[in-house]
Amino acid sequence: MPLNLLKTYNSLLELNTYNDFQRKQSLLGIFNRDIANNENFRFKGKQITPTPADGVIKMETLFTHLTTVIIDKATRKREFDLDRSVRLHWVKYHIEERKPSNMYLFSIKEPDGLRTYLYDKDEKYVIIFEPLRDRSAYYLITAYYLKGKDAKRDKIMKKYNRRLNEIL
Repeated sequence: MPLNLLKTYNSLLELNTYNDFQRKQSLLGIFNRDIANNENFRFKGKQITPTPADGVIKMETLFTHLTTVIIDKATRKREFDLDRSVRLHWVKYHIEERKPSNMYLFSIKEPDGLRTYLYDKDEKYVIIFEPLRDRSAYYLITAYYLKGKDAKRDKIMKKYNRRLNEIL
């Protein structure tokens, strides 16, 4: 498990040999190091906070969004997602803007509000933020690997083509 703490972008975490408990402990170690216990967790100089959730610990909700996927939209039921989880350590790397090329940063108006996207075109990796109303900080909504039909249709680039003139 400690070996995953040594992984860097663009290697993948090793999770396949772990049972559920070991896997969660390994992922929590990375999540706590990079996000929950990171006092300098900022993007473009703005503080990043977890998405607000009624009655649920915010960091726990964020951890869930970064390591699971919705499998039933009606019930919002989620299950472990290996593709998101093996890339968990990529979140900090991208937020620190350490990748110089083939990165797309843009904001769009979605039906549920304004969203800011950070897209690594080479790795097909997306991070989604929501600016606070006063735009002084961001909520980190989720991050995921584009795969399947979404990757083939280049769904994110279609959003990019609808981008606003400013980054929110």
